[in-house]
This record gives sequence, C-alpha cells and structure tokens, in this order.
Amino acid sequence: MAKKSRLKTPAVTVAVPQTREKAAEAIAEIGRANRELARLEADMNDELAQVKERHETAAEPLRQKLQALTQGVQTWAEANRDTLTQNNKVKTASLTTGEIVWRLRPPSVRITGADAVLDALRRLGLKRFIRTKEEVNKDAILNEQEAVAHVPGISISQGEDFVVVPFEAELAEVA
Repeated sequence: MAKKSRLKTPAVTVAVPQTREKAAEAIAEIGRANRELARLEADMNDELAQVKERHETAAEPLRQKLQALTQGVQTWAEANRDTLTQNNKVKTASLTTGEIVWRLRPPSVRITGADAVLDALRRLGLKRFIRTKEEVNKDAILNEQEAVAHVPGISISQGEDFVVVPFEAELAEVA
C-alpha cells in the first residue's frame, strides 16, 4: 500500500479589513510604513556615502603611487624589452618579485556615423559586411491578435496587478 503524502503549508495570518473604513486605515498604515522605509533607506545611503568617501579619500594616494610605480616599471621594461623578451620570442619576463607581461588585445571594430558607414558599404558593393536581422514583430501581433490566433508558438497573455497607492503630498521647493 502506497504511503499517503501530505502537504503542509503555513497558515496565512493576514489582517483582512472588513469595512471600507478599515481598508482606508490599512492604506494609511501602508503609506506610513512606506515613508518609514524610505527614511531608513535614506539614512543608510547617507551613512554608506560617508564611509565610501572616507575610504576613497584614503585610497587616492595609493592609486597615485601605484600609477607612478607602474609607469616607471613600464618605461624601464620598454627600454629593455629586447633583453626581457629574448628578442620578442616570449611575451612574459619573470623577475624575482613578479612578472612583466605584454599582451595584444583582440582586434575590435568601432563605428562612428553608422548610417554613413552603411551607405558607403552598399555603394562599394560590400553588402557582406551588413547584417540583416529578421525577428517577429510583436507590436503588429498585438494589433491583429485574431490573425495569428491559430499560429503555433504564439500565445498572448495579459496579467493584472493589484496596487495600493497611499495619498502623499510632496514638499514644495522654496526658491
């Protein structure tokens, strides 16, 4: 005989307003809680900003020192590159305290004025460098839902959100 499995879920203990007035009170409490949460977040961000500024200030001299030392080592290494790389046979030079490495980055393409570049490629007959992208037009499907109702792979869904918006006033700026 198979053992029966039981699913246990914790009981939901939610205060459900029973009247319009109680619902209004609950919305007011939601507004108070939201404002308190915003105050806590603002206080946290103020403290984080102070901590970050303190550490950034302490780190700046170290960054400048690292940059100066690195530039000095690079200048020396470039002057002695043939010796260090065995006439460009290797790209890494080992020293007693670390390594000096020369690495080529992969090539990259940068386009400025994409429309002009596309026109030039078309005029020169270099269409193989132009990408044509086909994709489903979802906006058109939403406009004509009946036309695609029987197409497999297309489903149209719509959800509903429940939102509570407590009334709040904002402080006016004084000029």
